[in-house]
Amino acid sequence: MQDLVTYLARRLVDNPDEVRVEAQTREDSIRLRVSVAPEDVGKIIGKQGRIIRAMRTVVRSGGARNGQRVMLEIVE
Repeated sequence: MQDLVTYLARRLVDNPDEVRVEAQTREDSIRLRVSVAPEDVGKIIGKQGRIIRAMRTVVRSGGARNGQRVMLEIVE
């Protein structure tokens, strides 16, 4: 899941080298924290949050297939 989020985020931003995705694993959940360059935060969020909402939908459905809860958040 972490590789998928990294791939998607790098395709969306102007500075792909500054994309970092950290995974924090707990018993039944995974928290993915995405950090990008300050000028690229808007590109990850998208207009009215559409892009981040779509990314969250993808990781939640992938996690559900594995019986895990996956949360995606942007770190500023």
